[in-house]
Amino acid sequence: MPARIPSWAWVSGLTAGAVAVVAVLAVQADQGPHPVATAAHPRASASAGAHHSAAPPKHTAPPAVPAASGTGRRVVYSLGQKRVWLVDASDKATRTFPVWPGTVSPDPGAYAISQRVAATTGSDGVRIEHITYFAGKSGVFIAFSNAVDGSSPPPAASGAKTGGIRTPKADGAALWAFASKGTRVVVVR
Repeated sequence: MPARIPSWAWVSGLTAGAVAVVAVLAVQADQGPHPVATAAHPRASASAGAHHSAAPPKHTAPPAVPAASGTGRRVVYSLGQKRVWLVDASDKATRTFPVWPGTVSPDPGAYAISQRVAATTGSDGVRIEHITYFAGKSGVFIAFSNAVDGSSPPPAASGAKTGGIRTPKADGAALWAFASKGTRVVVVR
């Protein structure tokens, strides 16, 4: 009668074989293509019937400066669009970009940059830079800023009052260069 192989030996052998197979698959996967995340602005999704082509996507014109934002050199902040425009003296938008507002929003109206701080730590613990204060509401200071590491802010903790309006990093630098102390900020719905 042939010798019987104990069950623990079978289980050990099968486990070792499975680990070897997983290791080989991991090496093969590591040598293949890798997905790449991009930091692009949100785009509308394609319709179900759309087909892909080799042509580059057509860029749509940026949203127009809100009509009710006045005239002259100014920063325009739309609460509803969650967007900022930097407008020159000839009423031309030199730059526009999306923002992530805090939990406390300024009331619509005209303000001015009252203080600028190069860098600090935000109320959420994130290192921020290019802080331009322009309003206050409910005991909370409201300012534009960007995260030093370029990240978007996490959702505010439940019940936290935050007045930071975060911008993408490059846009924060552009706003900092554009909006010196006293620059008009117009907030629209």
